[in-house]
Amino acid sequence: MTLDQLRIFLAVAEREHVTRAAEALHLTQSAVSGAIHALEERHGVRLFHRVGRGIQLTAEGRAFVSEARAILALVRNAENTLADLSGVKRGVLSIFASQTTASYWLPQHLVRFRERYPGIDLQLEIGNTAQCVRSVLTGAADLGFIEGAVEEPSLRTETVARDRLLVVVGRDHSWVGRPPTSPVELSQTEWALREPGSGTRSTFEEALRNWGVEPDALTVAMQLPSNEAICTAVEMGHLAAAVSEYVARAGMETGRLVPLSFEFPVRDLSMIQHQERHPGQAAKTFAQMIREASLL
Repeated sequence: MTLDQLRIFLAVAEREHVTRAAEALHLTQSAVSGAIHALEERHGVRLFHRVGRGIQLTAEGRAFVSEARAILALVRNAENTLADLSGVKRGVLSIFASQTTASYWLPQHLVRFRERYPGIDLQLEIGNTAQCVRSVLTGAADLGFIEGAVEEPSLRTETVARDRLLVVVGRDHSWVGRPPTSPVELSQTEWALREPGSGTRSTFEEALRNWGVEPDALTVAMQLPSNEAICTAVEMGHLAAAVSEYVARAGMETGRLVPLSFEFPVRDLSMIQHQERHPGQAAKTFAQMIREASLL
């Protein structure tokens, strides 16, 4: 059993989807499938049910998840100790970021850190907010970056930037030229939304409730796992979506996306760390760099 096999197993277990795990780990689908197969064959145990084109954890797989997380957390602590001994010259920095922060806000900071500390191995995994929180809690990631709020006493949360949601439609939508005038009318079209557990979805649903609209009143025609897929679906059809202003900017500049005049509260982009885990020198340095770059 290798550490890479454990990381791959957890990525698949958390998503119950080989392709999404491969994308998050920047590996090919065949490499991920091969690692899972090798792990099962080596130990003579089935970790996943293959149900049609999908997969589900077996009872043995569910039992192994907590052990795999514990092992990787111990490895992370050992790497942090060695990194501290070598300053910021060598080491590993593991970051888990939600899609909005990973795609539109974090890259500039990663590039700047890499230029200053080329000996640090940067490892970035991307998922939704719930997955990010879980990764930091288990010690799989040193730092997490999410949008929206999180209520978890074991985590320290710092606001590092701000963002706002927008309701957008494609240029052929009936609301272009005849926009809704009250939040109640938002239920009069079909929607493309992120999956439950994403910060964007949670923020949008909270805003709806504050406006007196139950989220269940909306017809969700598509539930998609990425911001880019959401925008493409809206641009090509007659759907509405709620996305970050960062996400919608390119589509609005080209006229493919049209924003509606619904004012959402500003939301925080946050850096999260475990309260009780010892961060390595690389994590401390990166966190401080983020603080210094923040305009808040």
